[in-house]
Amino acid sequence: MPTMPLAEVHDLARRALERAGASEAMALTTADALADAEAQGLSSHGMARVPQYATHLRNGRAVGAAVPVIAREKGGAVLVDAREGLAFPACRLAVDEAIRRARALGVAFAGVANSHHFGVAAWHLQPVAAAGMVGLAFGNSPSAMPAAGGKRALFGTNPIAAVFPRRHGEPLTIDLSLSEVARGKIMVAAKAGNPIPEGWALDRHGNPTTDAKAALEGSMLPMGGTKGAMLALVVELLVTALTGAALGFEASSFFVAEGNRPRIGQAFLVIDPGALAGDDVYLERVETLIAAMLEDAGVRLPGARRTARAAKAHADGVEIPQALADQLRALAS
Repeated sequence: MPTMPLAEVHDLARRALERAGASEAMALTTADALADAEAQGLSSHGMARVPQYATHLRNGRAVGAAVPVIAREKGGAVLVDAREGLAFPACRLAVDEAIRRARALGVAFAGVANSHHFGVAAWHLQPVAAAGMVGLAFGNSPSAMPAAGGKRALFGTNPIAAVFPRRHGEPLTIDLSLSEVARGKIMVAAKAGNPIPEGWALDRHGNPTTDAKAALEGSMLPMGGTKGAMLALVVELLVTALTGAALGFEASSFFVAEGNRPRIGQAFLVIDPGALAGDDVYLERVETLIAAMLEDAGVRLPGARRTARAAKAHADGVEIPQALADQLRALAS
């Protein structure tokens, strides 16, 4: 695979999105997020998404000229309308507003409605950590998992992320989706003709399957069984019932060119530690816990591997599959 400078990757993504119809601001913010994901080794949410987003822009599944606006606000609560554009500008507005309100009020909740795929959930929380605050991010997605006891796909994989700043060093960054395994792993197995382990997915009839292709036609299982399904329900309600966004089963898959505008939702909770026990107490508690965790040699702090990969990528570039690199250049030109 060719190695490309990160700046070149970012520029290709930006130009490809602009040519597909995204505004300059939307293309730039989206390219920021996708290039960062690629740098962190999260390629499923990096440059591989550019052709998908470009197709959605061209087919009207995302509105390239959309400018997000604050639709409603009251104290520490604010609702941002993404206006059916790509998610990143709306999420940036929501996070900026949440930080500003949390500084004034101690805590803030920002919801986003009429949105699209929002990439790596934890990426949106970087400004929160930089502001010395604790942040949580939630999002729903087109249906992929059944409810507890159900068989048909109803909830998305519904990611959750959290960030906890530290006195020194990189913040603790936790980021996970609620499916037993990432859908991308099932897609890789299907392409290779390999089976998948039991407990990953159901077929379209709701039966357990080890056939990767049958799994893609069916639904993914939540991690931890019923507990994971309940967490997915919590996220689904947080980002739809409070914002008016579309439920997962109302949105067409991101992996098809044709379909509706997803209109899904995101939410961000920002907390100022100074409003509670105080910054010094907060930082002491975090560092005391981290020190205890690291007494076990096998413990790896969440987010550390991503940070190390990103530092290497900024210095050495990133490996992009030749076919994808060619596709990006074609889209950008």
